[in-house]
Amino acid sequence: MANFKEIVTKAIIGKAKKSSSNKYTLETEQVPNTVLGCWVINHTFNGTNVGDKVIVNGSFDVNVWYSYDNDKKTTISTKKFNYTENLHLKNQNNLDSNSEVIVRSLKQPTVSDVSINNGVINLNIDKELGIEVVGNTKVKVPVEDVEDDYELVEDDSVEEEIDKVTDNYLK
Repeated sequence: MANFKEIVTKAIIGKAKKSSSNKYTLETEQVPNTVLGCWVINHTFNGTNVGDKVIVNGSFDVNVWYSYDNDKKTTISTKKFNYTENLHLKNQNNLDSNSEVIVRSLKQPTVSDVSINNGVINLNIDKELGIEVVGNTKVKVPVEDVEDDYELVEDDSVEEEIDKVTDNYLK
């Protein structure tokens, strides 16, 4: 019969990912004619464990390069957008307040569609977030009771030196 030992260690106790596509609007100083370029920068985020879910709060800046005045002039408009994502884990019973939440951007926010409607720029931004929850867990392992498998080695050199000592040694 095998005995069991429990090892307490930190491990990933929950993992999830979420893709999202959100619509945003950007009002500009001038009435835009054409969008010439659009990019997302400065994506920051953090996650916290709240009950049975992980809440990710983040933000990013969107820069839109557009033309105005009948395509005679151009400028760039920048706006910061904040977001909140709720991610539910399938196995929530391991979550506690001591769990560490690691958030990764699996797909950086990118603009998938941009249009101008009534002088307002409409953006569709796609992103994908992944989370890992690290916490304490127990691993049960079988332990076999076996005898000591070390081989006993005797030191023969000490006995040989003693045999060479004679009574004349002290003289």
